[in-house]
Amino acid sequence: MEFFERFPDEKTAREYLESARWPEGILCIHCGHEEVWKIRDGKIYTCKGCRKQFSIRTGTVMEDSKISLRKWLYAMYLMTVSRKSISSIQLSKEIGVTQKSAWFMAHRIREACKSSGLLSGVVEADETYIGGKEKNKHANKKLNMGRGGVGKSIVFGARHRNGEVRAQVISGVDHVNLHSAVRQNVAFGSTLYTDDNRGYYGLFDYRRTAVNHSGGQYVVGDAHTNGIESFWAILKRAHVGTFHKISKKHLSRYVDEFVFKQNTKELPAFDTEGEDCGITAVRAFVAGMEGRRLTYKTLTKVTDYA
Repeated sequence: MEFFERFPDEKTAREYLESARWPEGILCIHCGHEEVWKIRDGKIYTCKGCRKQFSIRTGTVMEDSKISLRKWLYAMYLMTVSRKSISSIQLSKEIGVTQKSAWFMAHRIREACKSSGLLSGVVEADETYIGGKEKNKHANKKLNMGRGGVGKSIVFGARHRNGEVRAQVISGVDHVNLHSAVRQNVAFGSTLYTDDNRGYYGLFDYRRTAVNHSGGQYVVGDAHTNGIESFWAILKRAHVGTFHKISKKHLSRYVDEFVFKQNTKELPAFDTEGEDCGITAVRAFVAGMEGRRLTYKTLTKVTDYA
């Protein structure tokens, strides 16, 4: 109810997105000029410097979308407050668009969820497998190569003790892949806690301590991986209970969504009318949309993963 009171029409939604994208005032996306004219009831901006036109959608994942800004804002809100996310079918019912449009919309929002920056200090690292169980597959889909991680995708994750997470899809749990993933996400010199996977051996740039899970050891003093494993639990519950199936082709965007939700879970969804709460989850979404584009052709392009 608070959302609909805060954004009763398209104008209020556009004004909020403007303030989120340009907190210091509207800037021309073409030349950076600080003065623009608003035309067509504020829907289009014309730069006083280069005279080029643009809109609130231009240069973001919302570009060329026919869906109203208010529905975009509501979709961001729903994906923020839904701990295990929301399926495209449910999203389509909530905002009144087709399932196909809701699916495309959700993936464009996920495209804005990419996190950056290295974690430092005390960091837990682990990997997990995402995919259907071999025993539950149809006979013509079974690989007949054992159980466990067979046929599943591998996701590497690192979590700082303050709760901030980085995660990415990797192709294997060998020395090369795990070392590369750690160095892309964790600053040199950090204290690193991992399990006893041999792929982590040789990380001499880190103060690494391993817990021997295979031997029934889960905590050694301050060393454990319980934090990152709790993140895996939410991701897997969403896989099983919300999405039911996540293709390898799109998995990285789903992972980005849950990393974003973890890293912004302490923030309010949006600031209420007349109050500036500073950074909010929806404002973080809008900031992540800047300079990103995801077309339907790119999203549905056939790849080796399909």
